[in-house]
Amino acid sequence: MVNNKKGKRMFLNESAVNDMTDRLHEYFKKTVSVPRTRQYGSKQELESLIGEEAMILAKYVRNENKEWIPRISMSK
Repeated sequence: MVNNKKGKRMFLNESAVNDMTDRLHEYFKKTVSVPRTRQYGSKQELESLIGEEAMILAKYVRNENKEWIPRISMSK
């Protein structure tokens, strides 16, 4: 039998999963300098920004908005 798989499956143990989940949660709680769409302020959490962008993109897809210009930029 020929094994054409390029790699073996790897599973994280519970401790690694919990650690990764905690670090991801902390990442989404970081503040970014992008103004909110409906509230005052020049900063918001990344988690909120992703949700707002999804709503704005959905309005564009449904033809409720004529254009969509992403407010998220790739930064280091």
